[in-house]
Amino acid sequence: MELKQNKLFLRPVKTPNLHMSKGNSKHKDHLRPWQFRMHEIIYEADTPAGKTFDITLMIAILLSIAVVMLESVDSINKEYGHIIRQVEWVFTIIFSIEYICRIISIGKPLRYITSFYGLIDLFSILPTYLSLFIAGSQSLLVIRTLRLLRVFRIFKLARFIGESRVLGEALFASRHKITVFLGSVFAMVIILGTLMYLIEDPENGFTSIPRSIYWAIVTLTTVGYGDIAPQTVLGQTFASFIMILGYAIIAVPTGIVSVELAKVDKKKLTTQVCPQCASDGHAKDAKYCRICGAELNPDFSEENL
Repeated sequence: MELKQNKLFLRPVKTPNLHMSKGNSKHKDHLRPWQFRMHEIIYEADTPAGKTFDITLMIAILLSIAVVMLESVDSINKEYGHIIRQVEWVFTIIFSIEYICRIISIGKPLRYITSFYGLIDLFSILPTYLSLFIAGSQSLLVIRTLRLLRVFRIFKLARFIGESRVLGEALFASRHKITVFLGSVFAMVIILGTLMYLIEDPENGFTSIPRSIYWAIVTLTTVGYGDIAPQTVLGQTFASFIMILGYAIIAVPTGIVSVELAKVDKKKLTTQVCPQCASDGHAKDAKYCRICGAELNPDFSEENL
């Protein structure tokens, strides 16, 4: 009985494989060799093939935007409209194939589809298809200009990717303070516009409180369209105070964001893209994806930066 009881205590305990829990080599199970090769060409900007693909894509985007702009010119559209529409369809088909390739070349397609770039890529091809049902919707193809944001990765400007991340985190951290600030400004222009409505006569353009608030916003932001201007001495004095106040207000959000920028941890980032979820912005020494934990490209080295 003692031996049987000891055997119960001597049973080996199964421990979790920590190496696999980090997602190491998971992309090899999910991606086939041709998918992994496609991922390197489409998503990576640190290989000759990837850089060539991205530069070619940028040229195609610029040309497609130029075609949309030319279509808006009546004289050109009347003479070459049918050719322009054919060229638009060619670009749309090319971008549609590219969009499909991006989906099938990552382990988690849904992450790419719902990401910022994924939605932009989708919206850049939808207008042409919608033009079959809604006339004039092809003008929305100018949204393709947003795809030019990929230029940061094409030219290996990883430092700008890092700075954009820092700025984004600073803005997100100061969102509550900025909201309070905007609410205060909104209340301020209502009060200032109401006071100016009481000071000035309707003959001078201040015919209502909403119109006076519009003047207060234009004056406080130092735009000064000049379509409405106070004529009385008291009104001009009050307007001068609002103009000076406008310059003082500009410094408030700048200070808020500057403080948050100083708090953000500035890490060196690379242009490396996760083969599973297509997320970028990884640290220079990162081996695993910061989003899904998948192993990054093992062939990637710091020498390629």
